[in-house]
Amino acid sequence: MNLNLKEFEDTLLAPSSSLIEDIKKIDGDIMFLGIGGKMGPSMAKLTVKALKAAGIEKKVIGVSRFSSGGLREELESDGIQTIACDLLNEEDLKKLPQVPNIIYLAGHKFGTTGNEDFTWAMNAYLPGLVSSHFKNSKIVAFSSGNVLPFVPIKEGGVSEEQSPEPIGEYAQSCLGRERIFEYFSKKNNTPMLIYRLNYAVDFRYGVLIEIAKAVNAERPVDLTTQNVNVIWQGDANEIAIRSLLHCSTPAKTLNVTGPEILSTKWIAEQFGLLLNKTPQFTGSGADTALLNNASECHRLFGYPKTTIREAIEHTANWILNGGELWNKDTHFQERGGKF
Repeated sequence: MNLNLKEFEDTLLAPSSSLIEDIKKIDGDIMFLGIGGKMGPSMAKLTVKALKAAGIEKKVIGVSRFSSGGLREELESDGIQTIACDLLNEEDLKKLPQVPNIIYLAGHKFGTTGNEDFTWAMNAYLPGLVSSHFKNSKIVAFSSGNVLPFVPIKEGGVSEEQSPEPIGEYAQSCLGRERIFEYFSKKNNTPMLIYRLNYAVDFRYGVLIEIAKAVNAERPVDLTTQNVNVIWQGDANEIAIRSLLHCSTPAKTLNVTGPEILSTKWIAEQFGLLLNKTPQFTGSGADTALLNNASECHRLFGYPKTTIREAIEHTANWILNGGELWNKDTHFQERGGKF
């Protein structure tokens, strides 16, 4: 299959009609804090495309340290205004303009072990600084399904009503982030939504690409974590933007993932068929997994438009055609909370 990778990416990142309609209802400019991560650039670009399709003008602003690479120039070429800022530097933070809509993407995960103090500063201290500075904004704050307990597979995942039980300092600091945002939402009457994601996948990174790479290289796929939730990043991006219309006081918590509880073995077998490889396996399945019930998300936004089979096919096509892969593994098999 001959594939123009740029056209392929642009097609998959096109805004849906639902996003185009919702973005008309969002009052004011939109700022992405911590835009330099895995989801920020594509989310901001999607916002620009949706605004153009809707025929309206808003500023889309991306904030990051922009310490290396060509991301800043890439974003600006796509119509995104950029501001270089170390968010943990309070003087820098105070200089950021007041914007009505904030999507908070900043955080620290990998390298947590041995760097716990920085992890807590990023994940639990910084949210208080941001909440204070943007107390008059709406804030969609990214969190993680890692704050939730491992549950028996047969229970169908954890909904927002169940109390968190984070394992390890990364997950604990993520719960700290949620609690700090919740506190300032109440204190300052700031509308917020805690966006609890588990797991976004893209053709360059995520659970699917990790399994696909193992199958393609004929390395064994570990089946200890035998079930997972995933959602295509394009759908996760749309939900994040549209969530600006669902911020509330006190802060609303929202689980975000796809509707299925997926078999790791089945995913590997699907890639085996598409990549013409025979999957190899190791490990025996545990009885519990980190699984989210995202039925409230689906009630608000509908089911993701990209199905799991489509996501698997997109990923396989990307690999077969030599697309760029990011070395940003999720470590979804980790069960002890050490990242």
